[in-house]
Amino acid sequence: MSTTRDLTHLPAHVLAADIAARRVSPVEVIDAVIAKVKAQEPQLNAFVTTYLDEARLAAEAADKAIRSGHAVGPFHGVPIAVKDLVDMEGRIATGGSKVWAERRATRTATLARKLIAAGMIVIGKTHTVEFAFGGWGTNQHMGTPRNPWDMRTHRVPGGSSSGSAVAVAARLVPWAIGTDTGGSVRLPSGFCGLTGLKTTIGRISCYGVLPLTPTLDTPGPMARSVEDAALLYQLLQGEDPLDRLTVGQPAAAPMAALKRGVRGLRLARIPESERAGVAPAILAAYDQALETLARAGAEIGTIVLPKGFGDYTLLTSQIMQTEAYGLVGQLAEDATAPIDEGVRGRVLAGAKISAAEYFNALRAREALKAEFAAAFAEFDAVLTPTTKMTAIPVADVDQAIVPSHFTRFVNILDLCGLAVPTGISEEGLPTSLQIVCRSYDEDTALRIGWAYQSLTDWHERVPAGF
Repeated sequence: MSTTRDLTHLPAHVLAADIAARRVSPVEVIDAVIAKVKAQEPQLNAFVTTYLDEARLAAEAADKAIRSGHAVGPFHGVPIAVKDLVDMEGRIATGGSKVWAERRATRTATLARKLIAAGMIVIGKTHTVEFAFGGWGTNQHMGTPRNPWDMRTHRVPGGSSSGSAVAVAARLVPWAIGTDTGGSVRLPSGFCGLTGLKTTIGRISCYGVLPLTPTLDTPGPMARSVEDAALLYQLLQGEDPLDRLTVGQPAAAPMAALKRGVRGLRLARIPESERAGVAPAILAAYDQALETLARAGAEIGTIVLPKGFGDYTLLTSQIMQTEAYGLVGQLAEDATAPIDEGVRGRVLAGAKISAAEYFNALRAREALKAEFAAAFAEFDAVLTPTTKMTAIPVADVDQAIVPSHFTRFVNILDLCGLAVPTGISEEGLPTSLQIVCRSYDEDTALRIGWAYQSLTDWHERVPAGF
């Protein structure tokens, strides 16, 4: 088999169909990926480690299995990258920390088992902000991946799933796994022009995923299209006896509703007060996205928020800092440990939060959920920009400022959210829309995102040179 197409540019669902139909072999796909990784990774720094030799062997095995009629799943031979919070037995799992540079996993995460059982080939582990605690994507000791949309100025990739975003955006892999505690799937997806799904707690098992804030942590897919994100989400979701939060949760069927369109849906725009401080390019793309959905038949109204989006940040921080300190506080307390100073400060802030303050924050969270649900009642989704700005230079990052103004409320209120690209700024940087839906209503978020992508081609744009 042979092809003149650039296989690294094909969406995951197209690759899967072509491999299954034997129009292309897994070996050809992996060889194209390996060549791309070897050529681009030195400049991008997307990966902590790669498994290129093993991937080639897996591709050869997949090719033989498929040719003999023994494909193990619908994605047999399709490559994927995994954030370096996800344990794979015997493999190094650093969690983005130099302190854990030699830490070898003694278990395999449930989501990794599902990927492998479906026949996917894991290319490597991607960089993350240390302990996944940061939204810009910077990492002082392990290195900050380069946002591929600007290869002249080192710009932030977004965090904490920084390497996964860069790997997918630069066409090193068709999709990847991220995790999201306050925006860590959606922020890098927004900054890098990707589609990223923040799932509801309990949708996808966290077993074997290094935790930051167990109350808020959620794994999710990062892809180049809603269709690919929906397929990966459908594969990963489901009950896992090793993660009690997944037990008893409703099953999802995103592909069944994906292409139903938005006619008849009521979508909420943000109030005028929330537009303050948002970059003009972001607002222009946001308004255009709303118009596109309105032309497709959606009804657009303005939500009356019980609180501003920024008001949820403090409460979210209290929970994140308290739980992070409980997990890695001892490491952060060691002044000699090579820990990112911005991350160290965020972790150590948890030592100052009392038990009473922490439990009050958890109680307040429940009241906020009910309050927001009342405001949300007449809508099917709330649409916001994903970020206030496009990707800024790494040199301009102020670690005291977080880019998660529009994302944290989704985590604290236990909602789900989808980031989709909406345009390119004059500087050549992606803009992004966030589609927020109720708990366990990822199907609707994906449905809205697919309708938008069926009418636009922003998700098909590629950074120059990739």
